[in-house]
Amino acid sequence: MNTVVAQYLEAWNTREPADRRAAVARVFTPDARYTDPLVAVTGHAELEAAIAGVQAQFPDWTFTLAGPVDAHHDQLRFTWALGPADAPAIVIGFDVATLTDGRIDNVYGFLDQVPTA
Repeated sequence: MNTVVAQYLEAWNTREPADRRAAVARVFTPDARYTDPLVAVTGHAELEAAIAGVQAQFPDWTFTLAGPVDAHHDQLRFTWALGPADAPAIVIGFDVATLTDGRIDNVYGFLDQVPTA
């Protein structure tokens, strides 16, 4: 499960479109769904667009794992952080994901710390 989460975060950090497309295809099932308080998308193309949108909004920020991965059966949860590489995280959240055949088919994201205005 640690490998899946590492690949997931890599997909969110991959900025070159062709590489990001390949990362999304490697990590997610074709009809994967991603839902958080700001977006709900389905499928690779919508996932890629959501990731590109976050990257456009925060061009110099990086997602990192912010704690241990907790997993059982075909589900996992983990805390992540988003912020500049050389400073404390600005956004912190956690995701719960389910897997089918080793790839993510659903992500339920939650935001624990977000900047005010």
